[in-house]
Amino acid sequence: MILTEFLTIAVLHFLAVVSPGPDYAVVTRYSISEGRRVGRWVAVGIGCGILLHVAYSLLGVTLIIHRYTSVYLTLLAVGAAYLGWLGWGAIQARAREPLPIDAAPPEGDTSPRKAFWIGFMTNGLNVKATLFFLAIFSTVIAPQTATLVKAGYGLYMAVATGVWFVTLATLITWQPFYRWLWRFSHWIDRAMGLALLAFSAHLIWTLLQILTGSESTPVVS
Repeated sequence: MILTEFLTIAVLHFLAVVSPGPDYAVVTRYSISEGRRVGRWVAVGIGCGILLHVAYSLLGVTLIIHRYTSVYLTLLAVGAAYLGWLGWGAIQARAREPLPIDAAPPEGDTSPRKAFWIGFMTNGLNVKATLFFLAIFSTVIAPQTATLVKAGYGLYMAVATGVWFVTLATLITWQPFYRWLWRFSHWIDRAMGLALLAFSAHLIWTLLQILTGSESTPVVS
């Protein structure tokens, strides 16, 4: 049973993590604009952000989030504000000076700590991730599965997420590819900013739909 659970979780997690979302947009934006080191630290933060979702899923907090509309709406509002703030900063990117022929990709000034927290908060405030983990822990994982095993599943998803986005940051900043991307980097920044603003707008729309009664909160009984 554990092997079946694990394989199911691994497949579902893979499909979720490779689909475009705020995490993808943030890693792409910071890798291109500030280099491999910053991009990797953002990726590590995103991976660790998974542990936040795992922790409150193990503690049953996901049930509280979806049982009380006010808590869910607060998360939607905070998540929308954070993604909107990141997106607004990204769309203001300006054209950059061309790289010298033999120059390595530049490294940004963002500290590892700040880059880590950008990634961590992006994932931690991702309401869609909350829904994903609620579904995993309430439907895929059997109630009789030991808590230690559940924690192991969560650790796997955190590590796999971090590895995926570190790999993405590494590939994006591979020097021949990066030098080509650099010419369009400010446009890519702006595109990622628009994507983040779109994610933010979607969360705001969902919030308004719930407030007006047009959409119901995904309540768990």
